[in-house]
Amino acid sequence: MTGERERPKAKTPDESTHIDQTLYPPNRRTPDSNVPELEAPLEIGGVELSNRLYRAPLLECAGEGPDAADALIDELEPAAEAGAGLICQGAAPIREEGGRVAPAMTPVSDPEFTASLSSVPEAINSHGGRIFAQLDTGGLRSMETWHAEYRRANPNLRQLAVSRPPWPLRAADRLGFLDFDAHVLSTEEVYDLAADFGRGAANAADAGYDGIHLAGANMGLLQQFLSPFYNRRDDEFDDGVRFFEVVYDEIRDRAGDLPIIAKVPAETEAPPGVRPTLSADDAVEISTRLDRIGYDALVPVRVSTFWDMSIVRGRFPDRAWRDPNFREGYVSAFGSRWKAALVALANRIEAFEYDFEPAWNADLARRVRERVSVPVLLEGGIRSREQMDRLLGADGSPPACDAIGMARPFYAEPRLPARLLDADSSGDSGGVEAVCENCNNCTVPQVTGANGVCRTPEVMAERGELIREGAYDRERE
Repeated sequence: MTGERERPKAKTPDESTHIDQTLYPPNRRTPDSNVPELEAPLEIGGVELSNRLYRAPLLECAGEGPDAADALIDELEPAAEAGAGLICQGAAPIREEGGRVAPAMTPVSDPEFTASLSSVPEAINSHGGRIFAQLDTGGLRSMETWHAEYRRANPNLRQLAVSRPPWPLRAADRLGFLDFDAHVLSTEEVYDLAADFGRGAANAADAGYDGIHLAGANMGLLQQFLSPFYNRRDDEFDDGVRFFEVVYDEIRDRAGDLPIIAKVPAETEAPPGVRPTLSADDAVEISTRLDRIGYDALVPVRVSTFWDMSIVRGRFPDRAWRDPNFREGYVSAFGSRWKAALVALANRIEAFEYDFEPAWNADLARRVRERVSVPVLLEGGIRSREQMDRLLGADGSPPACDAIGMARPFYAEPRLPARLLDADSSGDSGGVEAVCENCNNCTVPQVTGANGVCRTPEVMAERGELIREGAYDRERE
């Protein structure tokens, strides 16, 4: 399964754009996939999920030491034990060096190390859940760009780039806010990178993971291939979907029939004047092409071209920035106290621009679902059972999606599915709702390598009360 293979013959841009539908037949949506109940099973690429609630990818910060598997189990097992049908393990680097998007990532590049993680899928599967490994490489977002201490420790690392960095990033480099020494990938190197995705997927499959999730947004290299803001190539990969096609082939050849999910970005949240970008129409078209290639599920998301608060809409994380436990870590990450203060200021400004918006990807997901034959997964700003039922079409309206994902709320409530599944949302004004307040105090300290946990006393107090009431106790069926 992990052996080398002959490189596929390159397609011309025209062939890549107009994929033969006899090879990739449409309408693979299963007959029961229109059932609106959150508790209904869902099949993704031949793998059946017990229900349609999933833990979306987060940064577990488990590292790559001998205790990584135990740390991941501690982080992920509560969600499966509480009933989540799918767990997505976040942002696994596909190469031994470079490409990390935050400290303490857990890679899948080494077969022996990845095999040591086999207890993680075993733990999730023991509760009837499934676990997909999210594969990622950061490109221009990598730590060698923004993390000062990491750069000093790894002076020879260069960012992988689809093309020369765009002018706003070059300007930030000249002003000393970022540090670019980008290496633009040759055509041959793009094929090698795609092979690394395939090898990482094969390693995950051998370790017992149930599927693969490609991190196609949040300014990672996969988004950079799709985005006209980053991709100005003059070879076959000037069409970013072509890279997704080669990655798909590599995963299929090396990891067999493992289901493959891809996140699809619409860069509708880019700052004014940043152009060209991916529109919502572009994201819908990309999704239809990925469906025809053979991807087993899609996750459409509205994002920026940059790594900013469009990813985690909500309040400014004031408590996280003021916490003395992390101040020195911020200085190590950003290079000085004034740079850390400047990042905090930008964070505050973005909190006004990207205020919390319930189910902010719903309209895009609904458009994609109307055009594709595979399940569409929806995440971003979903907090209540009533909202979930509505998005799944339980009220008789056209469904926006086939499954519902939540991310930050799992930091506040690791056993959140126990409250949401089998809940009746029709008896009051809001039904069961996550206690997460979208304050983002869980996310900012992760730049220092800290775990993603809730740090807001009011939220933790509410969770404590729910624990005392037995709200997270759920008998297995």
